[in-house]
Amino acid sequence: TKRRKNKAKYFCQDLDGVLLEMVYIPKGEFLMGSDEGDKDEKPQHLVSIPSFFIGKYLITQAQWQVVANWPKVSQDLDPQNAFFKGDLLPIEQVSWHDAIEFCQRLSQKTGHYYRLPSEAEWEYAARAGTTTPFSFGQTVTARLANFDGSSPYGLARKSIYRTSTTEVGSLANPNLFGLYDMHGNVWEWCQDIWHDNYDGAPTDEQPWDTGEKPTLKVLRGGSWDYSGYGCRSAFRDRATAHIRSPFNGLRVVLNIKP
Repeated sequence: TKRRKNKAKYFCQDLDGVLLEMVYIPKGEFLMGSDEGDKDEKPQHLVSIPSFFIGKYLITQAQWQVVANWPKVSQDLDPQNAFFKGDLLPIEQVSWHDAIEFCQRLSQKTGHYYRLPSEAEWEYAARAGTTTPFSFGQTVTARLANFDGSSPYGLARKSIYRTSTTEVGSLANPNLFGLYDMHGNVWEWCQDIWHDNYDGAPTDEQPWDTGEKPTLKVLRGGSWDYSGYGCRSAFRDRATAHIRSPFNGLRVVLNIKP
C-alpha cells in the first residue's frame, strides 16, 4: 500500500530569533488506549478531537533558554537546567510546574494561548491515524526512535542504546501528521491528572483534571532510557508534578481561535 503523502500545515512563532514550529492537526475521532496493553490503557474508548496546533518537535534547549529569560508569570525557570547540553537537544529536567510556566510565558509574550496537550490530544497526534502500536508500524528500532534498544518490542532485534537524548527530528521521518520524536527521546508532560484506567475518561479533547491523585501528572511517549514497549502510542506513565528528571521534557499545543 502507498504511504499517504504528508500535507501538514504549519505555523511558526518567532521566539526572539529562535523559531517554534507548530503543526496543524485536523479534527477527527480515534480509539484511545489498547486492548492488548496494560490495564491502565483500558478500556479502549472513542474520542472526538477538534483541530489544534502542536509542536513539530519537542521543545529544544535553545527555545527554553529564550523563554526562561522572559518575565515570569508564577515561578522562576532555570535557563540551563538540562542534563545533556545542546541547543537542538530537547529540554529535560523540567517539572510539570516548569512546563506550565513555560506555556504561560509563551502565551503572555505572544498573545496566543499555548498550553500542554491533553492526554487525548497527545495520543491522537502520536497515532496520526494509525492503529498499530507505533505510528510507523508494529515495532520500533533504534533507527526510528531514541529508546533503550537493548529492550526491543515484539519481534524486533536488540539494537543500540544511546544512553542520552538526541537532537530533535534527527532520526526517523515524521509521522503522517508531520511530527517528530513522538516515540522516545524524552517523556512529554500532559495536562491530565493520572488515573489508573480509562473508566469515566473524557470522550473529547479536554484534560482529565479531576481525580484522587492531583499531584500525579501524565507522561507520554517514552524516553531514551525506556524500553520499546514504553514508547508505544498507547503507553502511559506518570510522575509527581514537582519531579525534574533527565527523562522528561515537553511539547506545546496552540489553541485555534474559534
